[in-house]
Amino acid sequence: MGRAFVYVVLGGGVAAGYAALEFARRGGYSRGELCIISEEAVAPYERPALSKGYLLPEDPSRLPKFHTCVGANDELLTTKWYKEQGIELVLGTRVISADVRRKTLLTATGETISYKTLIIATGARALKLEEFGISGSDAANICYLRNLEDADKLVNAMSSCSGGNAVVIGGGYIGMECAAALVTNKIKVTMVFPEKHCMGRLFTEKIAEYYESYYTSKGVTFTKGTVLTSFEKDSTGKVTSVVLRDGNHLPADMVVVGIGIRANTSLFEGQLLMEKGGIKVNGQMQTSDSSVYAVGDVAAFPIKLFDGDIRRLEHVDSARRTARHAVAAILEPSKTRDVDYLPFFYSRVFTLSWQFYGDNVGEVIHYGDFTSNSPMFGAYWVSKGQITGAFLEGGNRDDYEALSVVVRRKTKVSDMPELERQGLAFAIQESKKDVPDSGVTLGEKPTFVWYATAGVVAAVSISAFGYWYGRKRRRW
Repeated sequence: MGRAFVYVVLGGGVAAGYAALEFARRGGYSRGELCIISEEAVAPYERPALSKGYLLPEDPSRLPKFHTCVGANDELLTTKWYKEQGIELVLGTRVISADVRRKTLLTATGETISYKTLIIATGARALKLEEFGISGSDAANICYLRNLEDADKLVNAMSSCSGGNAVVIGGGYIGMECAAALVTNKIKVTMVFPEKHCMGRLFTEKIAEYYESYYTSKGVTFTKGTVLTSFEKDSTGKVTSVVLRDGNHLPADMVVVGIGIRANTSLFEGQLLMEKGGIKVNGQMQTSDSSVYAVGDVAAFPIKLFDGDIRRLEHVDSARRTARHAVAAILEPSKTRDVDYLPFFYSRVFTLSWQFYGDNVGEVIHYGDFTSNSPMFGAYWVSKGQITGAFLEGGNRDDYEALSVVVRRKTKVSDMPELERQGLAFAIQESKKDVPDSGVTLGEKPTFVWYATAGVVAAVSISAFGYWYGRKRRRW
């Protein structure tokens, strides 16, 4: 028993939806030649909605409002759209093995699906506490957040916890955004993580200090420099307390765990080259097998801005762009240049909104107002006399675009005190200058989030950008 397709997209997340839209717009396939295989029972959707709109206490966002590709202010791809485009959705289906040489996938039901060209868009899974020696995360009031099923469990837990206590394990994207959602649902929150400050892989201590202070003003308590060791439970198996390594016991009516993610590469290990925890691809998003491409969280691809250094980027913007690029490379290889992606991360919580571009390496220069409730502050990272990264809280569209330009151009800095004095004005001025053609293409602008989408005003992103709770090298 089996089916054969010309093109198969394995995975039903954000990248799959954007790949489908690119296929539909470029053509190059006939009805029934393209399919998407997904373990989830619904068509691809914008995962960022799960950490905000989906968790709102009033008028929460629900499907079909946030199917792809509304996150990029584009078409809403419902099940009907896929049918009209002749794209087969193979939903609720788990692939248990892949044979790259034979170009086949085997499902849990025993069906063999063959392909001529495969796009791996398997994304990543949430790291579980059991992987660090902590048992009991199957309790009804312990929640993760990666997919729709997780989000439903979290919503149900919050609905029975109003006025109660929640403990958030992890200080990265998921932890910060879920903490904000819990507060909005009138739940008291304590965040626990081993680092010195939140968002330890991206934020400087000064930047983190502002956000931690803001969260504290909203009622969030931070417990830093320690980790949980076990849970106390009642007779029904529900968690009642979180036990920390420092001996403290935190009362808990519910627990949210956001300790990082791991790319879903297991089906292809030993068959395709791996790097940086993902599947290694070239500038066309093509793997070591010419008939297989990889996109999104699972793909480790060269960043031109970083002199071709291979990176695996866990962010929705990267998923959208690499998916579209792979389809372009498949259908029109002679016309498709190597991907030229500017690493871009963003988030919005409460009334705050920040964006980051590039790489946070080098000397840091902070600027702006770190004291206001409506702040405008930022930072530049400078290495070897060039700007390598830029962060800004509270900017407008033009501000953020100016930052993206100076980072991509690797704008030279000769006077660090003057850079600090000018702050954002430096980027605005430099971005307006004409520069000699260096042969470097500025490429697509990042997808700015300035519109309402998925029922959420100013849609919010989830990403586990490089945050590995305790990391594997640090045993609990």
